[in-house]
Amino acid sequence: MKRFAELLDRLVLTPSRNGKLRLMTDFFRAVPDPERGYALAAITGELRIESVKPAMLRALITERMDEVLFGYSYDYVGDLAETIALAWPQRSDGEDADQPSLTEIVERLGHASRQEGPRRVEGWLDRLDPSGRYALLKLVTGAMRIGVSARLAKQALADFGGKETSEIEELWHGLEPPYETLFAWLEGRSEKPASAAAAPFRPVMLSQPLEEADYAKITPEDYSAEWKWDGIRVQATREGEVCRLYSRTGDDISGAFPDLIEHMDFQGSLDGELLVAHPAKTEGEGIVTGTFSDLQQRLNRKNVSVAVMRKFPVFLRIYDLLQDGAQDTRALLFAERRKRLEGFVAALDPSRFDLSPLVPFADFADLAGKRESPPHPVIEGVMLKRWDSPYLPGRPKGPWFKWKQDPHLVDAVLMYAQRGHGKRSSFYSDYTFGVWTGPDDALELVPVGKAYFGFTDEELKAIDKYIRDNTIERFGPVRSVRAEPGHGLVLEIAFEGLARSSRHKSGVAMRFPRISRLRWDKPAAEADRLETLQAMLPD
Repeated sequence: MKRFAELLDRLVLTPSRNGKLRLMTDFFRAVPDPERGYALAAITGELRIESVKPAMLRALITERMDEVLFGYSYDYVGDLAETIALAWPQRSDGEDADQPSLTEIVERLGHASRQEGPRRVEGWLDRLDPSGRYALLKLVTGAMRIGVSARLAKQALADFGGKETSEIEELWHGLEPPYETLFAWLEGRSEKPASAAAAPFRPVMLSQPLEEADYAKITPEDYSAEWKWDGIRVQATREGEVCRLYSRTGDDISGAFPDLIEHMDFQGSLDGELLVAHPAKTEGEGIVTGTFSDLQQRLNRKNVSVAVMRKFPVFLRIYDLLQDGAQDTRALLFAERRKRLEGFVAALDPSRFDLSPLVPFADFADLAGKRESPPHPVIEGVMLKRWDSPYLPGRPKGPWFKWKQDPHLVDAVLMYAQRGHGKRSSFYSDYTFGVWTGPDDALELVPVGKAYFGFTDEELKAIDKYIRDNTIERFGPVRSVRAEPGHGLVLEIAFEGLARSSRHKSGVAMRFPRISRLRWDKPAAEADRLETLQAMLPD
């Protein structure tokens, strides 16, 4: 457990991607099975501990310290595991107690009831130092927040074994913790494990942003063009009777979209964009696409009601064909895959699957004009694909480009701030901002979005100081910041688009808002008005 705790501490404090990769590969090399396998499962979110829940941990700490004091501590620290780890009273014999191994913790909790689990955690907390307690609590809650994605961990495995990341990804869903057969292969002690997953994930091909130096390459003879739809990229795969829907990073999201799964009446694998349809407008017109705000009603739900599925039905706009029956088509050229895809889609349910249309263009100037004036508000640019490109995992340079529309910019006023998590837990780093509405002599701010990135560490410190100096109210971890026509911090906000929203007082919802600039120089009264955003809404 001590080495796992050290790994988490160092991953949290290491900002660089390459540094995190080195830490993980060194850990895999130094730590034996099954310890390293359980650590990998914890980092990738594949470890499920059902016998302990966050509310149980809160109950444990309030048995050891005053509940109000804990509440103040949690408000200051901003992370449940870190707060409990620091506040947990060390018993006098704690330093001399035997330290549990990660394997012992995982296997004992795996067989524990919800009555036994919290008491086992309590006993371990008494035996561990603050770093070990933090690692234990992160392990049981599953909320790592250490700046490591599952894909980065798979990259570390590939580096450790001298393999391609795509090989790891294709095997992943057929493996189970503690991954002993995987490590044996990576260390050259056994053959590559056979993929045990039915309907496996196939690593996606990604595009490069189109830059000015690339403009001359784009001709109709070499590249096809498609609209870039503003949904979420997914892979729909069926093998035999097994259907799976994967995110672009390989997470199985099938359970969240049963209304699409039940219409996957094919054998193969499709790459496309998950979108919401307007059911009342679909019949006789083809699929009419809803907004990204509509799609958000379906995302991150563990259970989806029939009413929600009926109001926000999803469908797949298909980009590519990766598997046609038993044949892997990824090595074929895009022109051939596209031709086969047209026939493949023709046999599917037209209310749940359609083909992403090609965008004909005479030359680059013609394409640039179409990009600036797309036919639908859910389009955020164009995709360009070489006709002669195979489907390659990763982000190869040249075969595929994305050419997104330029972001919208507005000036908004900071209204509320909340503490961040992890290395930002001591700073106010999550910001709610608003724009003005009402007559000039009675201006009122209405919130229009939230952002938590787009600024440097130095700018974060400056914003944090401003927030502390200008707080007018507190609501738990949230601070209300002074924001008046004559006093306020103006933030230049970049965003990809707007949609109407009945859930927000302003009536608008931003797509991918982020802070573009801090406008220390601009008076708050000169920030934008709500009418400016309303004029951007699609008809």
